[in-house]
Amino acid sequence: MSIDLSQFFDVFFEESFEGLDAMESELLNLEPGKEDQETINTIFRAAHSIKGGSGTFGFTAVSDFTHVLETLLDQIRNGQRQLVAEHVNLLLKAVDCLRAMLTALQAQEEPERQEANELKQRFEAILNGENSTDAPEQAISEPEEQADLPITFQIDFKPLPYLFKTGNEPLYMIAELSELGELETQALHDEVPKLKQLNAEDCYLYWRFFLTTTRGESAIREIFEWVEDDAEITIVQCGGLFEEPVEQVESSDTPQSVPAEAEVPVQTPASSKTVQENKKETVPAKDARKNTDPSTTSIRVGIDKVDSLINMVGELVITQAMLSQIGEQEITESSIAALQEGLAQLAHNTRDLQENVMRIRMLPISFVFSRFPRLVRDISQKLNKQVELKLIGEQTELDKTVMEKLSDPMVHLVRNSLDHGLETPEERIAQGKDPVGTVTLNAFHQGGNIVIEIMDDGKGLDTEKIRNKAIQNGLIQEQDELTVDEINELIFMPGFSTADNVSEISGRGVGMDVVRKNIQALNGSVEVSSEAGVGSTFTIRLPLTLAILDGQLVQVADHTYIIPLISIVESLQIDIAKVSNVGKGLQVLRLRDEYIPILRLYDIFNHKGAREELDKTLLVVVENDNYKVGILVDDLLAQQQVVIKSLEANYQRVDGISGATILGDGTVSLIIDISGLIKLSGLRRPGSSELLVDLKADEGIPA
Repeated sequence: MSIDLSQFFDVFFEESFEGLDAMESELLNLEPGKEDQETINTIFRAAHSIKGGSGTFGFTAVSDFTHVLETLLDQIRNGQRQLVAEHVNLLLKAVDCLRAMLTALQAQEEPERQEANELKQRFEAILNGENSTDAPEQAISEPEEQADLPITFQIDFKPLPYLFKTGNEPLYMIAELSELGELETQALHDEVPKLKQLNAEDCYLYWRFFLTTTRGESAIREIFEWVEDDAEITIVQCGGLFEEPVEQVESSDTPQSVPAEAEVPVQTPASSKTVQENKKETVPAKDARKNTDPSTTSIRVGIDKVDSLINMVGELVITQAMLSQIGEQEITESSIAALQEGLAQLAHNTRDLQENVMRIRMLPISFVFSRFPRLVRDISQKLNKQVELKLIGEQTELDKTVMEKLSDPMVHLVRNSLDHGLETPEERIAQGKDPVGTVTLNAFHQGGNIVIEIMDDGKGLDTEKIRNKAIQNGLIQEQDELTVDEINELIFMPGFSTADNVSEISGRGVGMDVVRKNIQALNGSVEVSSEAGVGSTFTIRLPLTLAILDGQLVQVADHTYIIPLISIVESLQIDIAKVSNVGKGLQVLRLRDEYIPILRLYDIFNHKGAREELDKTLLVVVENDNYKVGILVDDLLAQQQVVIKSLEANYQRVDGISGATILGDGTVSLIIDISGLIKLSGLRRPGSSELLVDLKADEGIPA
């Protein structure tokens, strides 16, 4: 009987990647000479689990590689070897290597083994005492026992019935045994029940092996270490094949005597090549590894969120039962009132259920932040810079989909701060600064958005260098007069780079434009502020979720649009006396201490039949990038939450529109992209976040 292990692949990969994350995090906390025992144990357990799981599923490249670093970790945790900085660096490289190998296996590809083999040789050199930084030779554990002449072992292996349910497969253990030497196998089936009593998921077979090998008993026990609690295992040494045992090694676990008539010899191929071929045929790994896209993997949900969902469903069931009972009654004024009350309760419960479902996808941004300690450590070493990383707001929650797409842009920005922003220790000392530079990641909620700041206390942006490079690249003309903010915005232009030398970190003219493009694809924005000698701050603003939006429905001619509620400051009727013309057909409304540009939606989207008289329309004042503009609409309709559908995925990208939704009557309504609408109107300066007009009321725009 064979069980299809492919059903466990997704769980194995997910848990392995979590184990690697834990290893990396704990390794970064290790300080040679002051290491914490529990930290070492955590790293060892993660490596041990990956090794065991990969061995069970037949991923021998991973299990063989993990075995050597597990051995090193075992010696360190047992006090047989002193931890040094070289060990930490090698173990971090091993984590990267394992992550790459597992990613390849998950994508149904053969993992690259060159780096693994090189690292394995370095680990083996350390284990063999070939490194001067290791502990004294007597502290190193004894090498694996090996006999001068072949020895025959009798191995009785009797699994408990539930063995298959733990994800273990005896065939793999038999294959690994055959690699140790000459193997003879007997399958014993006297405990197999009659067909009616047989459970297809239970294991009824057990085995007796005769293994002739020069390897010691420890090599045999290592094969069975993952099932030692799920089976009765006895290993005894005998003189030759089929001879009586001469030494009892483990009598307490000896299975019951085997009836002679039950013995059915099964010859296992002796050569390791044949075994590997058989193993590949048995394990349907290639065809079974599906859904390798990270965005389709599972998500862990706290029990409190599940309990809340169950409570919400219970409320819905009660409300549905009440409405059903009302529907069976005779229609009266009281029944109509009860029906209205029930429908209101249903709407309330549905809204609560929706919010609770959305909470399931919300994860703390620490899942993104956790990758940066390693990144900062590695890059700062390459750049010979001293850097302290500060993480603030790690528990700020963000939608899983947004979080997955946010990681790469943040990596670009952090690398930029390390390479371009922070000075070398010598430069910082000369400027009277602490030789250790600081990079700070800060996340917090602001309304319906999440704001992420990447700050450094470096030299700031060199505006003169940026301007000269932009002129050299033909992005601007030498006679152009730009403000500091406009110059800083140039770093987001495609192909722009101020790096003097091309390196693996920067200088290839790609990165910052990709950052802005990726963040805009998430309906977000990124901006930069900088002060010479003080540092720079990149600010990312993103919606909490890409799935649902609180919106205000507005009518323009025969069309219904949705304006994100979070962008709306106020809605008002226009006082004609406070409207002024500022040229190029632009009108502004004086509202308290500032002027609000009036954008005519019907004109921008070329709609006919809309109200054009200002005194017969409404103005929806919205805010974007700290500027306010007014959107002229015919009427305000309802406010409601809408499910966002991508236009780009279903049609094509439309300027000024961030998506679409289906309303209750089945019609499609477009969602306004405020930033895109301002750009489409021509109100914003090219290459800048500033508007064409100065909107401060004290400038005295004539009425």
